[in-house]
Amino acid sequence: MQRVERTFYYGGQAVIEGVMMRGRRAAAVAVRRPDGTIALRTEDLGGIYTSPIFQVPFVRGIAVLWETLSLGMRSLLYSSNVAAGEEDGEVGGGQVWLTVTVSLAVAAALFFVGPFAVAKLLSAFVESRWLVLIIEGLVRLAALVGYIAAIGLVPDIRRVFAYHGAEHKTINAYEAGAPLTPEGIRPFSTAHVRCGTGFLLTVMVISVFVFAAVGHPPLWLQALSRVVFIPAIASLGYEFIRFTAAYRHLAPVRWITRPNLALQSLTTREPDDDQIEVAATALRYVLAADGVPAPEPGPSLQTAPAYLTVEEPLE
Repeated sequence: MQRVERTFYYGGQAVIEGVMMRGRRAAAVAVRRPDGTIALRTEDLGGIYTSPIFQVPFVRGIAVLWETLSLGMRSLLYSSNVAAGEEDGEVGGGQVWLTVTVSLAVAAALFFVGPFAVAKLLSAFVESRWLVLIIEGLVRLAALVGYIAAIGLVPDIRRVFAYHGAEHKTINAYEAGAPLTPEGIRPFSTAHVRCGTGFLLTVMVISVFVFAAVGHPPLWLQALSRVVFIPAIASLGYEFIRFTAAYRHLAPVRWITRPNLALQSLTTREPDDDQIEVAATALRYVLAADGVPAPEPGPSLQTAPAYLTVEEPLE
């Protein structure tokens, strides 16, 4: 069995009772219906999704952020309809963008403006500007980890996290050339180097250096910078994630990505076979849409990088 040569990085996200996968030409979201069958919503990708802008370093990060928000939110709203037994419900553009706008505003306030305000309050007791920036970064990281840990206590979110694990296992299996069946996918890890959770952690670290470069302008301008620079920080974070994904076979890169992989333990759970089947259904569709044959069942799995497996190296 030969390892899959990756000229395109497949990936997706977990949704309510399902998984969305994105390919070159199409996206598919597979959702488990209340009656146990699988609903599959597909979408041909065009416009910005297939634009050459996705090949331009540092610019493509902003395009990916846009794509993730719009495509991901549509998939999430669709999955909530299916899980509620309202599969025929329309997902309107206005509903999508209202949800995106509110989500962005809450995220900016919680993870950027809020930590800045806390650090400024503490700056009265700290003389070093660098130390204030580090405190701001630590508060931002604590807010992220605390938020993820808190929502992970909600039973419905724990199920979403299990589908997140199924998504990672399925992509790991595909990239290792393993068969896209529950038996072939099950041995793989719930962690993946291109995960959005790791991206968020990367953004938290990069923000410290970006905001240090802003200097010490008036207070209102410092606060504004925490919002205005989010796209630039996200773009830098995206390039870092792509770099580590491309060179993860190198020991220094594997060491650097360990915190990202560790943080994913908060946003993933071990899925059951039904959840793995949903993720595989979505990936098989986008592979077919791209004209890429899915790996067929074989007698064994090839050796894979250590992060791909949860128990023992695959043989």
